[in-house]
Amino acid sequence: MIQPIQILVVEDEMIIAANISMQLTEMGYEVSGIIPRGEDALSHIINNLPDIVLIDIQLKGELDGIETAQKMHELNKDIAIIYLTANADEANFNRAKITHPYAFISKPFKKLDLQRSIELTIHQLKCNINSTSNESKNGSSTVVLKDCLFVRNRETMVKVAIKDIRYIEAERNYCRIFSMEKEYLIVTTLKDIDKKLPQEHFLRIHRSYIINFSRIDEIGGSHVVISRKTIPMSKGMRTELLKRLQTI
Repeated sequence: MIQPIQILVVEDEMIIAANISMQLTEMGYEVSGIIPRGEDALSHIINNLPDIVLIDIQLKGELDGIETAQKMHELNKDIAIIYLTANADEANFNRAKITHPYAFISKPFKKLDLQRSIELTIHQLKCNINSTSNESKNGSSTVVLKDCLFVRNRETMVKVAIKDIRYIEAERNYCRIFSMEKEYLIVTTLKDIDKKLPQEHFLRIHRSYIINFSRIDEIGGSHVVISRKTIPMSKGMRTELLKRLQTI
């Protein structure tokens, strides 16, 4: 069964938000939530990660839409951002560009504007996946051995010791490996590399993160800390993590 595209609506004008939600549902998409404030949207995506976020630039609260989008990408870089705005001035536009949005929709907008922006975003996401697949076929995959892995760095394959890996973070259709000495961007999905890594050393604690047990500095209720990096932990994973640590 094909899963519908998950879309989160972050909009503080609830009449507009409800109208957007209704239109998205009619188009066949699944609305994962309607949230008026950026701070609440950040909490929401930790356990309910959407594919696309429709977010108003001018939000009430501590964070505006652009600041919220920046923090969302810190949690997960795979989220596609589409901005809603009634004020497309140059300053806000330039700030928003830094977050690499997939589209801008100016208020008031027609249903066709919304539909086309969503379709173009989904098309781009599919193109990114196909590009990653083609690169993998051309020899960009990672080779995992018992105590190390070889990652492609330009035209060579570089050896990275398993024990030196701190954590691995999903970055759209790539993964970024954070080791003791260096970072490596590899062409593979987090799901694929999770299957290859030795389970006695690694655990995927979040949709966007795999961690190395031996590099954990702190375990919180919904996060771990590794080398001063706070890494979110999905609901229920803390119990699994503590259980796995007892077997090491």
